[in-house]
Amino acid sequence: MANSWWEIQILSDPLLEDTLFWRLDAFGCLGASSQMKGVSCLIRAYVPEAQVQMLDLAALSLLLRQDALCFGFPIPVAQWNLIEEENWATNWKQHWKPQKVGDRLLINPAWLPTPEMGDRVLLKLEPGVAFGTGEHATTQLCLEALEMRLGAPAVTTEPLPINLVLADVGCGSGILSVGALLLGAKQIYAVDTDPLAVKATRENGDLNQIEQDRLIIAQGSVDQIAEMIDAPVDGIVCNILAEVIIDLIPQMTAIIKPTTWGILSGILVEQAKPVADTLEANGWMVAALWKRGEWCCLNIRRS
Repeated sequence: MANSWWEIQILSDPLLEDTLFWRLDAFGCLGASSQMKGVSCLIRAYVPEAQVQMLDLAALSLLLRQDALCFGFPIPVAQWNLIEEENWATNWKQHWKPQKVGDRLLINPAWLPTPEMGDRVLLKLEPGVAFGTGEHATTQLCLEALEMRLGAPAVTTEPLPINLVLADVGCGSGILSVGALLLGAKQIYAVDTDPLAVKATRENGDLNQIEQDRLIIAQGSVDQIAEMIDAPVDGIVCNILAEVIIDLIPQMTAIIKPTTWGILSGILVEQAKPVADTLEANGWMVAALWKRGEWCCLNIRRS
């Protein structure tokens, strides 16, 4: 079957959901969704057929089994099958629903009608194949931390203009950049090493009618931001993986000032200490650590 995708279905204990999303992302899946099936969680994820073989899928199933045993949960039931290329995106999109995040944001899939918003700010999202739909704990933690930092009040649907310039390192779908701008940030420099993520961020900026001079997007990393900015940024958001964040921390010196703060996630709780140690060695301190399940978000500032 040419140009096909593996659809991976995993039925598990809901408390394993974050671990499963992490494993699937590391495996190379380019779209995932979850829904409750009774007392269990059903996750569907998609990866190109050409990217993995049957042995790789079997190895993934073994890792999921080992994770469950380590945490003392029932072993997940995993299965997979091939689907046509034109069907893979539709398959996962039909399970993704509008989601409230924090006190201010409502994330709505671009292909669905606008739901009743109340006093929330609408963030339309078409993730494509980029990471960041708002369902994963790490993305939610970052958005909630941004809401706190930007201080947008819950009594009005209009965000206050905030004279802050931010950097989004590893922007993925652009959800953090767009969310911050909708909450009132002045400008964001968004970068990702994946050209598909750059494309998704640009499209989601347009979808939310963000002016191009407020959302400046490029392929690259911290060094690329250093070339783009005229002055140090006020804040940094970075939702990647702990190992990558540790490598990036020394590079952040090139784009910051004494008052710059940061929001770092994609970090397992057990990985928080080595990240914090690297931060301390580079002139940062952890002001707060927020946890959700086995994931955490570090709110940091200069020491």
